[in-house]
Amino acid sequence: MNKQLNEYKICSRGIWDSTVPGIKFDENGVSNYAKMLDKLIELSPEGEVGNSYWENIVDRMKEKGKGKKYDCIIGVSGGTDSSYLLHIAKKIYGLRPLAVNLDNGWSSEIAVQNIKKITKSLEIDLETYVIDYEEVKAVLRAYMKAGLPWIDGPTDNAIKSVLFNIADREGIKFVINGSDFRSEGKQPSEWTYTDSKQMLYLLKKFESVRLKSYPYQTLFDMVNSSLIKKIKDYRPFNHIEYEKEPAQKFLIKEYGWEYYGGHHHENIFTRFAIGYWMPKKFGIDKRIITLSAQVLTGQISRDHALEMIKHAAYDIDQMEKDREYIIKKLDLTKEEFDFIWNKQNNFYWNYPSYMPLLEKYFKISNSLLRYFFPTPPTILVEKQIRKNLNLFLILNILSLNFSLCI
Repeated sequence: MNKQLNEYKICSRGIWDSTVPGIKFDENGVSNYAKMLDKLIELSPEGEVGNSYWENIVDRMKEKGKGKKYDCIIGVSGGTDSSYLLHIAKKIYGLRPLAVNLDNGWSSEIAVQNIKKITKSLEIDLETYVIDYEEVKAVLRAYMKAGLPWIDGPTDNAIKSVLFNIADREGIKFVINGSDFRSEGKQPSEWTYTDSKQMLYLLKKFESVRLKSYPYQTLFDMVNSSLIKKIKDYRPFNHIEYEKEPAQKFLIKEYGWEYYGGHHHENIFTRFAIGYWMPKKFGIDKRIITLSAQVLTGQISRDHALEMIKHAAYDIDQMEKDREYIIKKLDLTKEEFDFIWNKQNNFYWNYPSYMPLLEKYFKISNSLLRYFFPTPPTILVEKQIRKNLNLFLILNILSLNFSLCI
């Protein structure tokens, strides 16, 4: 992945290391990933500036929501971020959110109960979008057969599609997201990128199911949502103070919420993808990115992060149970799974996607990017900052971006 590096190195300000694609180190051992996070922090400050920015957004939501049942939409998974976001939206900021959950058949029972507890206690309406499970199986199998690392990527895209579709139906312009770069960092695009063009190609190549209920956004849909319909995705935790561990303790005490054992472990397939598929098949540990972000922002110590990364993402016995469960639930035989497992590893550039088109238009001009992408695709921002290309242009774009989508 990092052909230029012949020896193992690790960032002096986090635990980003030589396994991370595109990583570079300066004379002090500081990586370009640390510097990228520094820049994101500079451009999305917390404190008085961040609070003021977010309160202005809240005022806009309330103004736009007058006469409507809801003024924003929040996607919920039963995890820490979305659960705490529901709390502050209703209790702290006085918003009237509609909670939306995507049911792809893989949520843990803990996650399902967490969603019910929070929405019921806060008296927040919940809408659940259920995907035909035959379609879910086909999509996930296709990504596994394709040999891609982030086999849960189409689920991420489906969630965004559902949120924007429901926002459009309800006349809502604000989709609120619980992600934040201070706790999660920015995963390398080499590890996680995919899009609907790629998904449809892989389905045609590896499966025979036609999608009827599985949601996705084409490039036109994305531009239409942001540019024409003016539906925007906002991430308050990029601007207001937020740390996961205190949030979890609060949720447990206030709502009887239950922890599910790890980052994104509220979904069984996601847990398998992050904790088993990526590290064992690809040698990719996404925790390097998330823990590094938490070290750099002072949430945990570097020594603690180094100790955590020595251990498996979750219990080894549970991993094997998950593996057997995945094989059964995806209607695979053990032999079929082993065949898939032993196939060549691939990455997003091995299959058609929108990425070449996005990169082409990203290079044209600042004004064109602003016109087509009011919220710049951060995968492109990441590429440019990592390469130190046209940095002045990138900083101008970022400074105009009111909602960094990390």
